[in-house]
Amino acid sequence: MKRFRPTLRARLTLVYGGLFLLGGLVVLGVTHLLVEQQVSTRSGVMVSQRIGSPPGTDAVFFQTSDGDPIPAADMPQFMAQQQAKVRSDALTSQLTQGGIALGVVGSAAIALGWLIAGRVLAPLHRVTDTARRIASARGADLSLHERIALRGGDHDVKELADTFDTMVERLDRSFESQRRFVANASHELRTPLTLNRALVEVAMNRRTASPDVMQLGETLLEINHRQERLINGLLLLARSESEIGDRHEIDLADIVTHVVAQAASEAQAAAVTLSAAAGPALTTGDPVLLERLAQNLVENALRHNVRGGYARVTSRHLPEGGVSLEVANTGAVIPAYDIPGLFEPFRRLDDDRLVTAKGAGLGLSIVRSVARAHGGEAVARPNPGGGLIVTVTLPSAG
Repeated sequence: MKRFRPTLRARLTLVYGGLFLLGGLVVLGVTHLLVEQQVSTRSGVMVSQRIGSPPGTDAVFFQTSDGDPIPAADMPQFMAQQQAKVRSDALTSQLTQGGIALGVVGSAAIALGWLIAGRVLAPLHRVTDTARRIASARGADLSLHERIALRGGDHDVKELADTFDTMVERLDRSFESQRRFVANASHELRTPLTLNRALVEVAMNRRTASPDVMQLGETLLEINHRQERLINGLLLLARSESEIGDRHEIDLADIVTHVVAQAASEAQAAAVTLSAAAGPALTTGDPVLLERLAQNLVENALRHNVRGGYARVTSRHLPEGGVSLEVANTGAVIPAYDIPGLFEPFRRLDDDRLVTAKGAGLGLSIVRSVARAHGGEAVARPNPGGGLIVTVTLPSAG
């Protein structure tokens, strides 16, 4: 037999109905006491008898509680006046003092109803807060490990919380399975690519290798190198989409100086002026991932540039809090509506999928994933005159 479970609607109805009934009873009782007190304190009339003069004659008169005599002939009129006065005073007292009592009791009922409603709706607020934290997480799956785990008796809000927990758990397993698949597949693909590179290099280094074999080997090595970059990018993307556990204090200025020095030769070969304004910018995170973030930004700025252009890297503390790493470069004019697609995996501005492609299409995807894993964000906007300005904001240390 299924046990009766009052719904939230029924519980609220019972609570507010009970409060209304209780408040009505209190107001009724207070009004009754006020009216009774008003009636009991009104002036009364006392009957007295006095022996008058001449002897043998009696004079009957009425006397008020204040000692004022009232002739018997005036008594009916006096009683009518007293009755009207008592009625008027009772109604006035009921309206004024009863209204005050109603206001006090009503205010108390509203305050009590607010507290009780908050307690009844507390489980629903917990569901809402958990859903909001998951929805506002920087990464798609960084908060999927959270659960509501609502305790208490069986009711409709607990059923909603349990259903929500089941949904989040399935999503968490799905994302975890996806990351594990990408990591395993990338590791498995590294071995054959390494063997392919070794075999091609052996064939190219033979004495009898013809020019056609040498040219074919160079093409195959370029294809192999591109596939290795792609696999490394997938591994890094899978790692960066996980929340950072072990954090270290890092100055982005050190990373900028190191990355710019490493890319100096590539910038010279591309005829691009590479400069850095490395201001202090302390944050916390994974040094390897943050260095990879900066490298991707600088590599994109150099490879998608024009001869004679520039690439400028800046790190600084933000006045409103946090730190930023900004990379600006010249290049082709990029429409604003194309910029969001650049952060998607395998998305490029052109349709180039050949060996000559400048990258694997994961650079900015990794940048955004690393930034979100560190509690930050990566945004881009067109550079006036051509090129791109990418800004990464991260929380400051401490």
